Amino acid sequence: MHRPTTQPTAARIRPRSARARVAFGGALLLVLATFLAPSSALASHPEVSLAGSNFEIDTDANLRVDDPAPSIDWANVDEIRKADSPSGANDESFGQGSKEDTATPSVVDGSIPPNKSDLKFFGVYQEGATSTGFLNLFWSRVQDPTGTTNMDFEFNKRQCTPGLTPADPDCTSNGLTPIRTVDDLLIIYDLSQGGTNPTLSIRRWTGSAWGPATDLTAAGDATGSINTSPIPAAESDGLGAHSARTFGEAQLSMEGLLDPTQCDSFGSAYLKSRSSDSFTAALKDFVPPQAVNINNCGAIRVLKKDDVGANLAGAEFTLFTDNAPLDGAAPGPEDVATTQTCTTGADGTCTIDEVLFGQYWVVETVTPAGHDTAAPQNVVVSDTTTVTLTFIDPRQRGAISIVKTAKHADTSGATSPNLVAGFTVKNAVGDVVATVNTDSSGNACVGDLLFGTYSVTETSAPAGYAGDPDTESAVVNTKATCPGGTTVSFENTPLSDISVSFSSQVPGGTAAKISCTGLTADPPDGTPDAFDDASKAFKNLKPGTYTCTVVVDP
Repeated sequence: MHRPTTQPTAARIRPRSARARVAFGGALLLVLATFLAPSSALASHPEVSLAGSNFEIDTDANLRVDDPAPSIDWANVDEIRKADSPSGANDESFGQGSKEDTATPSVVDGSIPPNKSDLKFFGVYQEGATSTGFLNLFWSRVQDPTGTTNMDFEFNKRQCTPGLTPADPDCTSNGLTPIRTVDDLLIIYDLSQGGTNPTLSIRRWTGSAWGPATDLTAAGDATGSINTSPIPAAESDGLGAHSARTFGEAQLSMEGLLDPTQCDSFGSAYLKSRSSDSFTAALKDFVPPQAVNINNCGAIRVLKKDDVGANLAGAEFTLFTDNAPLDGAAPGPEDVATTQTCTTGADGTCTIDEVLFGQYWVVETVTPAGHDTAAPQNVVVSDTTTVTLTFIDPRQRGAISIVKTAKHADTSGATSPNLVAGFTVKNAVGDVVATVNTDSSGNACVGDLLFGTYSVTETSAPAGYAGDPDTESAVVNTKATCPGGTTVSFENTPLSDISVSFSSQVPGGTAAKISCTGLTADPPDGTPDAFDDASKAFKNLKPGTYTCTVVVDP
């Protein structure tokens, strides 16, 4: 189904001082109110408008505004208006016996008999945006034909765009009228010869024919009139001068034209005339379809971002009906999940279409990996526009725990080594994200880390220990705080000092040369390999096997 483009609605929705007050809350449903034909005592000039409407359906139909604000008429509203092709050889009409039940009526040019309605314009104006609003219609024609006035406004769910290549699949084979869909509407305007108030009725398309008619006028759900006086060009709102009985208007209460329990929308409307008051009479002139937007549903657009404003794909949202109590605090067990969902794309957006007017919760039911779930949001859908909600999913963060241990020969526990060491933590691109020291027990933790891969390096070792030369890799992929998260371990080895001493029993009687393979004395020898060493010290040695040679020379 096509979603029609939004059209303007009435700017002022206030009751006239002499009419019943009706609240317009922003929903748009097409089922119907109570008919009231006010006398001239209810207005400064005769009208037949339905109770609660500000729109002037004049007893003598016209387009001008006759009463003070908030009264409105065609001259001061922005209605949807469509003009017919000029009369003559190129004026399209229906022919070859086409009738209302003909799903694809034949279109011919220049075949309108002079005694039949040669149409000029039609107009559609939606007053209000709730179940207590109104649908206002007008038609105009070239001349007053002999006999009855029979006009039909057809409202289709589909829109036909003529002239597309390839042809618009929503068009019938005549290239102008939309393909009908079940529950398309036909609003019938029948006026007897010499009459001033039409009978308005409605039929619905069954899939193969128009269903039975419902008399809206008799039910008090519709009203209308025709002009019995000429309309000067200056008062025609651009339609041009009209002689008597060439302009008609109608008003229907918007309650019942659409089923309030299901989404329904009409994206196209057109006007046609019949050759008589018989519903099976041949169709004659028509004003080609015009896009409209009449529906009882809105839409919810979700915009999903993380805590730094980046768009997030892969988040699924489910629509829940917010049932009483409507406290708006959080979804409760009484709130029921619908089957309506959407999942965000690369741009971080998705839309839940065809949402009936009402109050809902939008709940994130699938959260992108590495992010926290956003809180549900309450939303009221009350008109045909799209409501946009922004959800923020903070990026989850983890931690790295560093554990420092040391080898120790004394296993009795008598010695408690101090394991204070320094460490540097870098991210995957080599940026330093933290520096930290272990405590005396050898523990440290770095928190608030975004998910990713990090490297941990020991930069300073405890006194008396050799540093661990290895750089450890830490993958942070679990939400955690300190102390906790991913653990990396480092082990330090205690260092040793070796001293080799020599002394001669006879002072000056012998000399010695001391050397240890691969080791450098601390302090260094003054004269390496000289026979003058009394002792040598080798410091900060890791555990291992060392060989020292002492050469004594008498």
